[in-house]
Amino acid sequence: MIGKGKSISHTSASMAYGWNQEKSAIVVLKEYLAGNTPEELTREFHIIQDMNENCKKNTLSFVLSPTIEDGKKLKKKNLGDIAKKFLARMNLNNRQAVAFVHKDKAHTHIHLYVNRIDFKGKAYPDGFIGKRSIEAARQVALEMNLKTAQEIQVEKLNSLKQIRREIHNLSEHVLRKNSPKTLDDYIKKMKLRGIDVIPSINKSNKLQGFRFKYKNISLKGSEIHRSMSGGKITNAIAGNGHILQNGSKTTLISNKVVELGANFIANTKQQSNQQITNKGLSI
Repeated sequence: MIGKGKSISHTSASMAYGWNQEKSAIVVLKEYLAGNTPEELTREFHIIQDMNENCKKNTLSFVLSPTIEDGKKLKKKNLGDIAKKFLARMNLNNRQAVAFVHKDKAHTHIHLYVNRIDFKGKAYPDGFIGKRSIEAARQVALEMNLKTAQEIQVEKLNSLKQIRREIHNLSEHVLRKNSPKTLDDYIKKMKLRGIDVIPSINKSNKLQGFRFKYKNISLKGSEIHRSMSGGKITNAIAGNGHILQNGSKTTLISNKVVELGANFIANTKQQSNQQITNKGLSI
């Protein structure tokens, strides 16, 4: 479960968002509040907030997000328990609070709004509230046997590691076995293996590198492997054919003339010269 928190001044708008029926919102927790509409809840908050005129950001807003798998298993009572335990971990007991659950997407999540002003007119300290929210959510997740943010992060990293390995292996296979002679040829052959190669072209119409989209994951070539930078891939393809147009600094990608950066040109010219030398030696 991931926790986020901050102090806000727009109490009314937040209440309206939390109550949004288009998001299939349901109330799972209500502390020291009697209202049944966003307007009524806001008025009740304001009655207490008027006791402290110095505090402008007088409402605390939290979002608690279990994993998709955990969210499917959690009932209304469980979601209310998460909000209540989170309040206890944040030392926010005995304050006005309301928690809404949104299920408009596959990812069930809780919007929790708490009056920053207590019944004595004292404002809750919001220093490092984001970090404290993360830790409180982690503790609640452990207590309720839910996945923590750290576990989610490890899973994502492991998944990305596998994705990067697969993209790199498929690219190496295409470059070595299929011997593409142009960038277009390389892009088409990668497409046949389920990988979209997207050229990164800046406003000056210069090719900067490539992004690779595979299994709904998009990564820059340099994020996948050091051999998959734009210059390295162009260099490898130049070993199979002449990708520069008539010795110029341009090449064709999807019938569009694109200028190559200095690092691309140095690599491709060096590779082309080596190719010519090798053919001469062979003859």
